[in-house]
Amino acid sequence: MKRLKLAVLALFALVMVNSVSAQDSNNPWVVGFGMNIVDFRTGEGIGEQFKDLLGNKDWNHTNSISRINAEKYIKNGFTLQFAASMADVTNIDGPTVDAFYWALDLNVKYDLNKLIGETGWFDPYVYVGGSYASLDQQGSNSVGEGMLGYGIGFNTWINDNLGINFQTGTKENFADKVPSHYQTSLGVVFRFGGKDTDGDGIFDKEDACPEVAGLKEFNGCPDADGDGIKDSDDACPNVAGLASLNGCPDADGDGIADKDDMCPNAKGTKANNGCPDSDGDGVLDKDDKCANVAGPKANGGCPWPDTDGDGVLDKDDNCANEAGPASNNGCPEPVITEVKEAEIGDFAKSILFNSGRSSFKNGVSEKLDGIVAIMKQFPKANFVVEGHTDSTGSDAINNKLSTKRAAAVKDYLVENGIDASRLNSKGFGSANPIDSNKTRAGRANNRRVEIKVTNK
Repeated sequence: MKRLKLAVLALFALVMVNSVSAQDSNNPWVVGFGMNIVDFRTGEGIGEQFKDLLGNKDWNHTNSISRINAEKYIKNGFTLQFAASMADVTNIDGPTVDAFYWALDLNVKYDLNKLIGETGWFDPYVYVGGSYASLDQQGSNSVGEGMLGYGIGFNTWINDNLGINFQTGTKENFADKVPSHYQTSLGVVFRFGGKDTDGDGIFDKEDACPEVAGLKEFNGCPDADGDGIKDSDDACPNVAGLASLNGCPDADGDGIADKDDMCPNAKGTKANNGCPDSDGDGVLDKDDKCANVAGPKANGGCPWPDTDGDGVLDKDDNCANEAGPASNNGCPEPVITEVKEAEIGDFAKSILFNSGRSSFKNGVSEKLDGIVAIMKQFPKANFVVEGHTDSTGSDAINNKLSTKRAAAVKDYLVENGIDASRLNSKGFGSANPIDSNKTRAGRANNRRVEIKVTNK
């Protein structure tokens, strides 16, 4: 029992000292215990020794736990194994003996799955290493020596942590102090520990984010903003948000993530990139000078003014402060255009009278009808008909004649539909010549009728 306690203490010391290279993330520490059989080799030649290996007449064992081991993965399929074993020896080679065997082994194992492929539950291996074995025979001094060990074995895993170990091999002596022998063991092994690079308490082999500390519920991946969405699936990993928006916040609750929202603090529409347009004029409230009244973008979202109320917007109104129709660009229409006034003047020049009389010459009515037509187009225009003569004759005669001729023109216009209230007539005699009265042509020019607009 004392020797068993020593072996257990040696195993505990090995487990506590981490002197081997860093463990692989998929291969944890292994410790185990079980029973072992020591079979000292007898016979000459390979055939005899093989029979000895298969036979059990000279097996030496202890009816209790007789082997403990601890292992740590190195890398690339190699594992360092330490084992302590013992056995009550009753048969070495022939007569019954009374001896006690113990050994400390340090082996390097190689996982054959690296060659045949991973199985997940079955790990066959080969090993080679050194051992110190001691044989304490009753009535004589204890002898021991270093030995070369090699063999095969396997672990069969029941679950992630618990398995069955079988190992068999041979130990070759160098000094014949302890006979060369076979040693076979069967036991229970426990696999534990593992690499935790990010220190989050989740071993790398089970950690979906082994280099970043995370949460168990996310298989080791982080949720930096604590919104219940792991960072790898979170479009806004540093700001708590909504699952419906891939972890991004929506401050104004318009269904548009703040990162995509041009107006994150004002509820808007997707069509407007999250901004509101209260008056629906197509100008966002943030750019709209009249956010509650529809207006064109060209006027900052405000309606165009119509200062004079003539239905023509100021932007199109050439007379913004004076009412006028759109046909005249918002300006008041003249009572008559200059062109038509000039046409009346031209017609008036063609009004000819019989000599010394107020009656018209033939063809004058066509000119008068042209004047009537124009006057009807401009019903707001008022006119004066002026009669003029040359200087031939007395002033009294000339004044009377010019007055009659002006009145004759007025009467014709009234008779043909022009309101008399719009017309006035007056004779000036020879007082206002436009040419010289010394020539026939000049006097002809001075004998005239003029029609003028009086309310421009």
